[in-house]
Amino acid sequence: MPDTTVIRIKNLSKQFNGVEVLRDINLDIKKGEVVSILGSSGSGKSTLLRCMNYLEQPERGKIFVDNMRMGVNESTNKPMTHNQLAKMREKICMVFQNFNLWPHLTVLQNVMEALLHVKKMPKKQAKEIAAEQLEKVGMEDFLEQYPITLSGGQKQRVAIARSLAMSPDVLLFDEPTSALDPERVEEVLMVMKKLSQEGYTMVVVTHEMEFARMVSDQVVFLEKGKLIEKSAPEKFFTNPDAIRVRQFLKLDPQ
Repeated sequence: MPDTTVIRIKNLSKQFNGVEVLRDINLDIKKGEVVSILGSSGSGKSTLLRCMNYLEQPERGKIFVDNMRMGVNESTNKPMTHNQLAKMREKICMVFQNFNLWPHLTVLQNVMEALLHVKKMPKKQAKEIAAEQLEKVGMEDFLEQYPITLSGGQKQRVAIARSLAMSPDVLLFDEPTSALDPERVEEVLMVMKKLSQEGYTMVVVTHEMEFARMVSDQVVFLEKGKLIEKSAPEKFFTNPDAIRVRQFLKLDPQ
């Protein structure tokens, strides 16, 4: 069978101020898979996600996206130029927990922005794609509104549409519901469930256990920067191997 691996992470380690926050991470993510990354606060989940598209540069190890090494030009063995890295990042788009929308642009303009300035797309085409993706996330009635007028859930759906518009190979979600009021969480999770059903490759850092159980193909657990469990959701949530995961899920009697 052909190898459908989209992201390959080999022996990845990352430090901040001499403290190792990721240690020898190995992980393969295949096309169409949803991978949820779980763990307690400070375990390295968001750092791992940010390394995947080189918002954080690892000290050691390699990351391959579609068999191309992230951050390094393998023909010269030198760091990628800004333009080369930007091109790679088009393949692997991040949805942040705090939305990162431009406050001075309308909903439609926010989604069009990267199409116009990164992909150099004609305005008419960019507008059509942006409107189409906003409809996909249920925001077609808000095209001319500004972010300040939107709820947190609506802002996050615009942020998801902005990533979708770039036609990425992988969508990265960094705790996409953690900044939302509880009643707004479900509207964002519903959009993400729909994307998983449509076959998008997704890597999701989340605290939403039920979502991870329902949608994931793989569940990964980090503890103090180490990957200590990686399994299918049914095994992960009912019979994990690591004692720390059993404690985290409160599977064993106290």
